Amino acid sequence: MRILFLGDIVGRQARGHVIAETATLKENLACDFVITNCENSAGGFGVTPDICNALFDAGSDVLTSGNHIWDKSEISSYISHQPRLLRPVNMKEGFPGAGLVVVSDKHGRRLAVLNVITNLFMADYLNVFAALDDCLGKIKLGQDADAIVVDVHGEATSEKMAIGHYLDGRVSCVVGTHTHVPTADHHILENGTAYQTDAGMCGDYNSVIGMNKQVATDRFRKQSSGRLSVATGEPTLCGVVVEIDDKTGLAISIKPFRKGGRLQEAI
Repeated sequence: MRILFLGDIVGRQARGHVIAETATLKENLACDFVITNCENSAGGFGVTPDICNALFDAGSDVLTSGNHIWDKSEISSYISHQPRLLRPVNMKEGFPGAGLVVVSDKHGRRLAVLNVITNLFMADYLNVFAALDDCLGKIKLGQDADAIVVDVHGEATSEKMAIGHYLDGRVSCVVGTHTHVPTADHHILENGTAYQTDAGMCGDYNSVIGMNKQVATDRFRKQSSGRLSVATGEPTLCGVVVEIDDKTGLAISIKPFRKGGRLQEAI
């Protein structure tokens, strides 16, 4: 089984590129599933039902998210009826939607996708390790799913690494999102789980994590409190391609994916 995971989509132009290219990428990379983090795809903040539908129609099988999932109010009713749009599973009680879904391909192979959010430097969420244990007590690799991919949405690299090692051998792949910068630590952990601390973003890298660099810099310098806006240069699509052994559910390889824009391509 081969999976393409695309990092956080930031804004309209990146969204358009993802929609235009997903089907071709899926075919050219011989991927069985595409997972896309969509939480910043509507103007850099949140996602709408129409955007989700367009991403699904383009070929994404599952959409993950993070702390910006509720930025557009209309998503609350949509996520209640669309199980393939995930929000972090360890959000507190009372939020609609779910953080875990199992999808199947034409061969009947089952992919479980789990979306969690970390605790360090983030808002007040339930303990991520306890939430992972709870979910993986209900769905086991090789028994309830042929592969399990975990999107770890978080700020601290140390916490993401700890989660990767904690899940090693229990899931197929752990990949981080949220910081919008692709890390170079893609590798297979000692018990067979593919890992990368952050997949990076699908967005304009002539920016500050996808936002207009002048406005963002002025805010850091305390020279302005202006609203952040999405950078509008050519986007780079960033993510990882993971190959998983159908017999064991563990990783065979993990490779970085970067296409277009300012970053050196890796395909």
